[in-house]
Amino acid sequence: MSASPAHLLTALFMAAAAVGYPSRRSATDLDATPRTTVTFDELSEVRCFKAHTLNYSTLLLEDDRGILYVGARGAIFALNSSDVADGSHRTIHWEASPEKQMDCLQKGKNNKTECFNHVRFLQRLNSTHLYACGTYAFHPLCAAIDANRFTLPSHFEEGKEKCPYDPARGYTGLIVDGGLYTATRYEFRSLPDIRRNLHQRPLKTEESPLHWLNDAEFVTSVLVRESKDSPVGDDDKIYYFFTERAGEETTSFFDKSQVARVARVARVCKSDIGGKKILQRKWTSFMKARLVCYIAYYEVLRSVCSLDGGGWASTVFYAAFTLSAQWRTMEASAVCRYSISDVQRAFEGPYMEYQDWARKWSRFDGVVPEPRPGSCITDHFRRKGYNSSQDLPNNVLDFVKLHPLMFEEVKPAGGEPLLVKKNVVYSQLAVDRVQALDGHSYDVLFMGTGDGWIHKAVVMNSGIHIVEEVQVFRDLQPVESLVISHVQRSLYVGAASGIVQVPLASCARYASCYDCILARDPYCAWDGRACRAIATTDSTGLVQDIQSGNKGCRSGSGRVRVPTGSLLWKNRTVLQGDDVLLPCDQRSNLARAVWLLNGSEVLGTGQDHLRVGVDGLLVTDTLPQYSGEYRCYGEERGLWTLLATYILTVLPELPRSPTAAPSPHAASQTTNDMKVAYISAIVTLVVLCTVLSSILLYMSCLEKRKGKYVLGDSRPPSVELQTVSANCLRKGHREEEEEEGLTYPDGCLRIIPGEAPTAATSPVKELPAAVPPLPPPLPTELTNGVGALPNVLRKMNGNSYMLLQQQEEPLVSPLYSASFTEELSKILEKRKHTQLVEKLDESSV
Repeated sequence: MSASPAHLLTALFMAAAAVGYPSRRSATDLDATPRTTVTFDELSEVRCFKAHTLNYSTLLLEDDRGILYVGARGAIFALNSSDVADGSHRTIHWEASPEKQMDCLQKGKNNKTECFNHVRFLQRLNSTHLYACGTYAFHPLCAAIDANRFTLPSHFEEGKEKCPYDPARGYTGLIVDGGLYTATRYEFRSLPDIRRNLHQRPLKTEESPLHWLNDAEFVTSVLVRESKDSPVGDDDKIYYFFTERAGEETTSFFDKSQVARVARVARVCKSDIGGKKILQRKWTSFMKARLVCYIAYYEVLRSVCSLDGGGWASTVFYAAFTLSAQWRTMEASAVCRYSISDVQRAFEGPYMEYQDWARKWSRFDGVVPEPRPGSCITDHFRRKGYNSSQDLPNNVLDFVKLHPLMFEEVKPAGGEPLLVKKNVVYSQLAVDRVQALDGHSYDVLFMGTGDGWIHKAVVMNSGIHIVEEVQVFRDLQPVESLVISHVQRSLYVGAASGIVQVPLASCARYASCYDCILARDPYCAWDGRACRAIATTDSTGLVQDIQSGNKGCRSGSGRVRVPTGSLLWKNRTVLQGDDVLLPCDQRSNLARAVWLLNGSEVLGTGQDHLRVGVDGLLVTDTLPQYSGEYRCYGEERGLWTLLATYILTVLPELPRSPTAAPSPHAASQTTNDMKVAYISAIVTLVVLCTVLSSILLYMSCLEKRKGKYVLGDSRPPSVELQTVSANCLRKGHREEEEEEGLTYPDGCLRIIPGEAPTAATSPVKELPAAVPPLPPPLPTELTNGVGALPNVLRKMNGNSYMLLQQQEEPLVSPLYSASFTEELSKILEKRKHTQLVEKLDESSV
């Protein structure tokens, strides 16, 4: 990323304020740094499972049976939940048939990723059977699997109404009291839909005249048992979380050409059976509202998890968002918390209505019919004679048909996000509630990232403290599923390459009391000797401080107790003037290094010879007074933990060997000797330069003499090459008679190689520097190859020839009667007896 983290968070904060959702906290306060970092090689108690397949993304945990079911590509596994790597797993191979794979390939699909049977749904159907659905190479199928025998049935069910055809399509499903509630885009050209199957009254959403769902991408669905202990006789509800195109706004804030997408939460009632005449086999209780976290219109919903505290009224939802594509290179995630009461308040508020003339949704201020549209059947409805949704009046159903969107938004608890994390993409969430030693319950979030890490965080008031970040996969890959086991106290992580089982807490990783307390991990506490899991230890004598993270390890006098015994004193000896680095490894990313010299002087910035960095203390240009005892402490939340101790010794410069003081006469003699040496060196250089210059001058003269050309009688025996012209060809027999001339009387030019005088001695007038124009082309009648003659001759033995003059006289018959081969042979024969010059790339005209 080109932008710095501070600039990124500032941009996010300004964008949030611009769209109307400012936070009371600054952008940097919303961010949180993981306290510790654990790489894959540092993991302990980790168990991995993988087979000869991919995409272990569908998980079903049955804690009471001790089984973790895994749906993958072309297979279903039953793993031992106590140890997924013990080898006792059972396998169902459910590959797509070769015919379906070929059909998928002919449709233009990818035969490496898409044309397989990706198991997308796996849940308990009843006490004896599981229900599974797979894409089956773009021909979805479902099957009821005997859980005891763990084999595929002989008969499969059509899955087009229950499972998506595309393995990459957003999908969610639940089995509630025998009914299958799913949401996805079921067919290639179909619209997104929320459907109920395996029920006496199948239902789906309305598509006309308004689409209730606008290019929706579903994330998850949650059942809330609101009928339990309800004073008004309410019904159970299924909540769907998804992202869709915004109908409220027509343009995007940052890019006017793109339509913004928003997060939604929708709701249907479990006892809904559709309308009698209107909305037949359609939902009569469908309602949806916008879900807002931090930057409206620019946040994409990635994952949602829910948690109830023993009753549905205390249900909370945690949602992870990432920035939409309009932010391009900027990468950040936000985590928000919502209460069930805030969601209900939005569904009980005013409606919105689509305005055709404006082509957008706006608040509906008209009269709302009775009973309230979209509501579940309650005791109040029953007293008025409405015992089911088919008893509802037509005007109520017509209103539901045209007003599925609510005006009020569902805002996060406290009005702001819990976390805005830069440079991270959260792909999956899981939440657990832990009872701490202080009597409070804390929600612990496990957040999977897009590169195979898990961030473990504890929610405190309106913020988040990230306890640690753990790399659970060696290869970078998104975390696709997270499941928590309270019985095994484990977290199961599903990804493309396999399943990883890690403990919810690794308390033994905290080696000291300070490390255990500062971690603020609700699963761990200090017992006086070690950091232990509170779930497996008697709480008597345990120390834990989740709120402040700095109490419990101080002595009675209030002084910091320095743990000794595990640290070794290290000696460092250097010479005066040298530099030395004293390493200090900070185990906590939140700690600040503090250095003490001889127990009193605090070292840090502001001193020229000291540089405090992340690696330790750098002492430059050491002097003897820098010697002493150096101690490195990690300061975190007011606590100092000793991390390293060094004894630095700076030795003075090595003593020089004693020599007698030179006398003045000796010094003068030395000076004279130096002058003589300098003069001798200069004279030697001058002589060498003179000799080299003479040699170079002589060589230059030789080269120039070899390159001279002399015109006239002094030339060697000559051979001529006549210009290619009809008239010149006729003059060939008079060659011997006019040997002394350079040209023929009729203007023909004879080119004779030989030597000529230089420009300084030649009486011939110097030729002009201007380049003469190119000769005219030969007549097209000459088809016997004469036109190529200059080019052919130009390559002969390095001497160059060119046509300088052509007569415009008409051609006569001798040219046609004479053979071109014979003429060329004569020329070559004469050239063999010609004495050529040494410089083959030059010629004299």
